[in-house]
Amino acid sequence: MNFHRVEYPKLVPAAFKALYAASNAVHAGALEPALVELVFLRVSQVNGCAYCMDMHGTVLRKAGVDPRKLDTLAGWRDSRFFDARERAALDWAEALATLPSGAPDDAGYEALQAHFDEAGIATLTMAVALIIAWNRLGVRLRPELP
Repeated sequence: MNFHRVEYPKLVPAAFKALYAASNAVHAGALEPALVELVFLRVSQVNGCAYCMDMHGTVLRKAGVDPRKLDTLAGWRDSRFFDARERAALDWAEALATLPSGAPDDAGYEALQAHFDEAGIATLTMAVALIIAWNRLGVRLRPELP
């Protein structure tokens, strides 16, 4: 990986390794990997992180996710390619990613409860928090796309 600004993995290796380990823990958590990656990709779109969009889009394509689903992710509310469970997760993820607009409302949380248990909600929320951290690194410190 090449960097336009500072090479943060070498400069703060313990923090980088901890963030990477936390990401691995989310992937090993209560949610299926494709949903985690879909949430990572959508939050990265919201935050404008090209590095993360490239990474998570590549993972989803390699996992066999329908390209039309990926092509319509930014408009998931209007796309027929997302089921109710994915819509609840994406709604929650966007609400957390855009926190300055206000905390997620009770209706969004109740929609989650219809599809996820407490471990799933906790894992999803942690996944969003982690990808936001990665997005901040990717947008502001600008690692080069592979």
